Amino acid sequence: MAAALLANTLYSLGFVLEKRALTALPEVTIRNPARLLRLVLGSPLWIGGSLALASGFGAQLVVYRTLPIAAAQGIFVSGLVLLVLLSARLLGEETTGRERYALGAILAALLMVVLSLKEGSDTVSRSAPYQLILLVCVPSLAGGVWLYGAAERRTRHRHRAPTTGVEYGVAVGLLYGVSSLAIKGVSSYLTSSGLGGAVVGLLKSPYPYLLLFTGAFGLVMSQAALQRCRASLIVPVCTTVTCLYTAVLGTLSFGEALPHDPVRLALRLAGTVLAVSVLLAMPKHDQPAPGTPPPPPIATKELTPP
Repeated sequence: MAAALLANTLYSLGFVLEKRALTALPEVTIRNPARLLRLVLGSPLWIGGSLALASGFGAQLVVYRTLPIAAAQGIFVSGLVLLVLLSARLLGEETTGRERYALGAILAALLMVVLSLKEGSDTVSRSAPYQLILLVCVPSLAGGVWLYGAAERRTRHRHRAPTTGVEYGVAVGLLYGVSSLAIKGVSSYLTSSGLGGAVVGLLKSPYPYLLLFTGAFGLVMSQAALQRCRASLIVPVCTTVTCLYTAVLGTLSFGEALPHDPVRLALRLAGTVLAVSVLLAMPKHDQPAPGTPPPPPIATKELTPP
């Protein structure tokens, strides 16, 4: 629990620092990843945010060694509350009434998941068949990249309403969901006896290569999306998709059983469903700021009478 809450804090702080750094940088795009990396690596504030995210990754490894996947995701979702508070304080991003209701649902989901835990009775799996992991992860990666590209094409339309970033968040969330499964796989090698054997076994597995792919693409995609959209909305969407993806597919892939006790099972499932409601409650478009003129009408060609 302590490691999960620490990971939440580090991830929330990291995303907010990166968002604040990106607001001071020129516009970045995934079509020019070299320029994007050059700009962000020149920002000390962005580097600080990245270090916080990397530290959160280390805390997440500890979590996956001690908690079942589904239970861990319910606790990770609680980080959205801290993220929204930091976004309001450090970025000046205001939340809507619907988003505040979603925060209440997150707190309730966290309480349900925590109450469903019972030390010594939950199974924590250590491995999964590589073929099954690849069967789950490869289509997810392809779908996330495709969805992000589709969102990019739609946002380039002149008369489209300002997007909140839901589509971006879902796309990046799929990539981070694969990354989360890879982290779970890496954590299984931390219990191996002997450092040399653990490293050799890890390199023979698909997990480090999945982490490299999702790390590279996730970095570029998330930074471009963060610069365009509110962190207080895009990150909750991304986190919810990641947690749901990891809880469902991770539990099935690694063969972790759900609680047998009916009450604990109901709490676990209800907490997961309530966390998903966060994603469903998010609006797809931002309301224009007061005093902002409406977009110009779409030009139509007038027909002249013969």
